[in-house]
Amino acid sequence: MTEQKHPLPPFTLETAKQKVRMAENAWNLKDPQKISMAYSPNSKWRNRNLFINGREEIVTFLTAKYEKELEYRLCKEIWGCLGNRIAVRFAYEWHDKEEQWWRSYGNENWEFDENGLMKVRFASINDLAIDESERKLTWEGDVRPDDWAELSEMGL
Repeated sequence: MTEQKHPLPPFTLETAKQKVRMAENAWNLKDPQKISMAYSPNSKWRNRNLFINGREEIVTFLTAKYEKELEYRLCKEIWGCLGNRIAVRFAYEWHDKEEQWWRSYGNENWEFDENGLMKVRFASINDLAIDESERKLTWEGDVRPDDWAELSEMGL
């Protein structure tokens, strides 16, 4: 049986928004193994200056990420979609072991296979040191509540 991750392409604006929110929620739950299952077994990533191939490397990357980026909170917003591709912009906040807070901004381009698994992910990310008082992603719990503002509404 072929694994599928709904919604499947081709995406409408509504189903692309669902896909984006599902990805945001998964990354905020910080379970590298579970997250990796949304990607094709031979998924190709460029994340900053890293080139990551396949689920095993995704798990290794995310495990290290969550060990470094403490109290990680992510918010994604769709930028556009067409067929089996989705463009996303995002911001996430975290602090390092020295208690310095950061806001990381970026854009992602995603391409999905016919089963709804992401096969290509290109991420461009910039980091900005912030004071804890400047944080905007401060909801309780792991995932952003449905009534929490979107990036554009927060001015990010």
